[in-house]
Amino acid sequence: MHCFFAELEPSISVTEQNLADRVRYIMRSKIFDDAQLERLRREAIASSNESAMAGDAAPHPTDQHPHVEAAMDLPVMVDSNDDEIVSHELEQMRSILEEVILETRSTPLENRPRLPRIPLSKRNRAVLRALNPMLVTYLEASRDLCDTDSILFGAAVAVCRIIGTKLPMAGRATTQSSAIPAWRKRIEDRIAKARALMGRLDKLQVG
Repeated sequence: MHCFFAELEPSISVTEQNLADRVRYIMRSKIFDDAQLERLRREAIASSNESAMAGDAAPHPTDQHPHVEAAMDLPVMVDSNDDEIVSHELEQMRSILEEVILETRSTPLENRPRLPRIPLSKRNRAVLRALNPMLVTYLEASRDLCDTDSILFGAAVAVCRIIGTKLPMAGRATTQSSAIPAWRKRIEDRIAKARALMGRLDKLQVG
């Protein structure tokens, strides 16, 4: 695909990864329906054949479909408005994901931070959609369930770092888990009150 694109648009410099990200965005966001995609394929093939016959592999910009120009001018993103994720952000996200997964693999379970709940904003959803394809390589190479757990937990931590959500310090989750939960304390208080009431009733019956 990258070679074919370079043949059609030699004036546009784009990496294979960037081109793949743009294709995924176009397919997921449904910019074109099936009929438009088929027409664009036919036009691209016809344009390539005409260029080869004329000895010129570079078509004129004016011959390009207006929707294609608009799509190529778009940054790689998963949502609209201010929720766009451009290619350099994707590279940064890959770096963060790799770093966090390595950290998680070497961190004991009891020292893992407690994951907070994150709001389901458009930006956060965009980050999740961008990270999901990156996990495939790690999950396919996973050695066992423990490693898979480290990958998934690391991905969750990576999301928090990317969106700027603070995590508690390592080891804090163990301290919190050792404390008495609020629901348990409420039940114990009710049991204590019930026992006290039963003791009073016994005294009244004896009296």
